[in-house]
Amino acid sequence: MNQAVTPDPQVALEDAQRSRRQHWRRYALAGCAGLALVGYAAHWWLDTRFLEQTDDAYVRADWAPVSARVSGYVAEVRVADNARVKAGELLLRLDARDFRERLHSAEARVAVSEAAVQVQRMRLRGLAAQQAEQRQAIAHAEAERAGSRAESQRADADWQRYQRLGQWQAVSVQRLEQAKATRIQAQALQRGADAQLAQQQARTQVLQEQGQELQAELEQRLADLKQARSALALAHSALADTEIRAPFDGVVGQRKVRQQQYVTPGLPLLAVVPVEQAYVVANFKETQLEHLRPGQPVVLAVDTFGQHWQGKVDSVSPGSGAVFALLPPDNATGNFTKIVQRFPVRIRLEPTSGERPRLLAGMSLTATVDTRGAVDEH
Repeated sequence: MNQAVTPDPQVALEDAQRSRRQHWRRYALAGCAGLALVGYAAHWWLDTRFLEQTDDAYVRADWAPVSARVSGYVAEVRVADNARVKAGELLLRLDARDFRERLHSAEARVAVSEAAVQVQRMRLRGLAAQQAEQRQAIAHAEAERAGSRAESQRADADWQRYQRLGQWQAVSVQRLEQAKATRIQAQALQRGADAQLAQQQARTQVLQEQGQELQAELEQRLADLKQARSALALAHSALADTEIRAPFDGVVGQRKVRQQQYVTPGLPLLAVVPVEQAYVVANFKETQLEHLRPGQPVVLAVDTFGQHWQGKVDSVSPGSGAVFALLPPDNATGNFTKIVQRFPVRIRLEPTSGERPRLLAGMSLTATVDTRGAVDEH
């Protein structure tokens, strides 16, 4: 038959202690979880809720493709791949022999044009002297005409007086004929003086027309000189363009040019990247832009180096990346699906102290913007 088993007091005591320890452990874990939750909530409230973060961010630099402005064969390449250059430093040189000859030809044309202008001005000065002499000749003709007119009037008065005396036979016939001859001679001299004055005046008109013609020729010579000087300036510019220089400080990349290569204007030869002027473009979702403002501090975690850089928000793009795409999407369709868009945000890097790795264009990073001030305003 079955007999009741009396439990061992020692075992029951151990079970009770074990149960109490488990309860206390649960309470402790629950308390730790609660404290962690409170701490996280406090951290989120005081710090995390102000931070907007994106890993769609890259280092950018306004690099410039370098090309030639004139055609020619490359005589010398002065830089190597990835070389650091200064603004104005010579990168490559084209064969300049043809350009020097064009410059000499342009200089000769300028010299010829300048000589033609000088000759034309001398002709104008000679004509001015002739016009001054002609004015004197006109004054002399006018004086002679005035004298001949006075003489004609005197002879006419004498003739009339002797004619009246002749009617009274108070003068000889010889004297009357002499007065008549004198009158005729004075009238002839007056007509000659009038003709001489008219001739001098006509010559004055001819000289004026010659002056206008010479002035027009001078204007043409001056225009030719201006054209020749413009051609000379272009020749100087073309000769200077055979030396291709760095537009700014930077590093050489994409060097495609080689010695004795024939290049044409606009053909990319190499690129100069201003690594010291690098900046960051971070693409934030449109739901993150509410509190983004220029001047807000940014922490940049660069994937390449595992280090952090400091920056500030510079500006926000006026449109999303899709708006400026080569083929922007057309949403006027029946199967429209709403997608959160991203807007490029430009971030300028803050100066760093000490030796740090150089940020290169194209490096990816994570950008975290502290929007604390903008959120507090709301």
